[in-house]
Amino acid sequence: MARADTGCMTTASLNITLITETFPPEINGVANTLGRLCDGLRARGHQVELVRPRQGGDLSRLSDDGLLLCRGWPLPGYPGLQWGQSSMHKLLRRWKRQRPDVLYIATEGPLGLSALRAARRLGISVVSGFHTNFQQYSSQYGLSMLSRILTHYLRWFHNRSSLTLVPSVSQRLELERRHFERLDLLSRGVDSQLFHPARRDNTLRGQWGLGNDDIAILHVGRLAPEKNLGLLKRCFEGLQATYPQRRLKLIVVGDGPQRETLAKSLPEAIFCGTQRGEELARHYASGDLFLFPSLTETFGNVVLEAMASGLGVVAYDQAAATQHIRHGYSGAVAMPGDEEAFCDAASWLLEEPESLRRMRLNARQHASRQGWPAIIEQFEHQLRSVCGEEPVDTGSSRLV
Repeated sequence: MARADTGCMTTASLNITLITETFPPEINGVANTLGRLCDGLRARGHQVELVRPRQGGDLSRLSDDGLLLCRGWPLPGYPGLQWGQSSMHKLLRRWKRQRPDVLYIATEGPLGLSALRAARRLGISVVSGFHTNFQQYSSQYGLSMLSRILTHYLRWFHNRSSLTLVPSVSQRLELERRHFERLDLLSRGVDSQLFHPARRDNTLRGQWGLGNDDIAILHVGRLAPEKNLGLLKRCFEGLQATYPQRRLKLIVVGDGPQRETLAKSLPEAIFCGTQRGEELARHYASGDLFLFPSLTETFGNVVLEAMASGLGVVAYDQAAATQHIRHGYSGAVAMPGDEEAFCDAASWLLEEPESLRRMRLNARQHASRQGWPAIIEQFEHQLRSVCGEEPVDTGSSRLV
């Protein structure tokens, strides 16, 4: 059956193009999410074209019908990540020859901007994803004056798509307050077979110097200023003072620009570096309590991974924690920015071993129901919903 140039069939497979500046095997929440969405759409019979910068393993790889590789430039402060760059004219030539039904633009850098401009020129519908709070990150890197400029640009960018997908209700409310338009929710899932309490490893815990009744306090994530990691030290020291009779050990999984500084301030902590796949799952399941002090997340995939692994999670009441943690039942939350309440919540979870055990079981039960298949189906529906729409024009600009 022939496909019309300006629309898509509601029952046939789609030609979908994903544009992103990060993708597996890179390790971050955005890459993980996009890998899952890409694989899920292909498994549902769709043709998916991926447009991304070259990675370290792509030196001799060539572009093909399903992959367009472009030049990448290092992203300051983020070793291993990069801005992508592809001329709008290159994308125009490719998409005139092989026209997508719909674009999903996951990142707002130069590559995403070129894709947005090309799509508008060709009348291709665009769905964008708000994956990263860059406007909040700027203040963490001494660039507070850029926050307003970044917010203005991000609003301009996303308001030129037919639909912008956000991962949490709190993020949606925040963006609506800043006059972002046409927002819809697309949450995140977790592989509850990979992240499972059965992967708990007493040999690994022994390497950490812990026995069965000791407490491994875990943190997993990028070690960077925007993650509010100073609170890890304050919270852990508070727990040591409150429970001097118990053996507590802080286990930090991940890497980033703050690793050296954090290691100096926490000489007794164990830094495990970056872990992947089953090794990451083994580290999660071998912990007991999970501390997540970040205030800049759009979601926070690690919260669901920790819950699926059966850990007691302490987080601020926003993003993934708001959606998935029922305070006192499947974890503990504190008002965003209230460090004393965050530390008190962690201390409270350790008061009664039986209460912590029940909360960990409840966390696992809840997370095991948050699989990817339903989210991928919803994503497909959202992509279909914009097919055949005229591009939404929210105002003139010199950039388009």
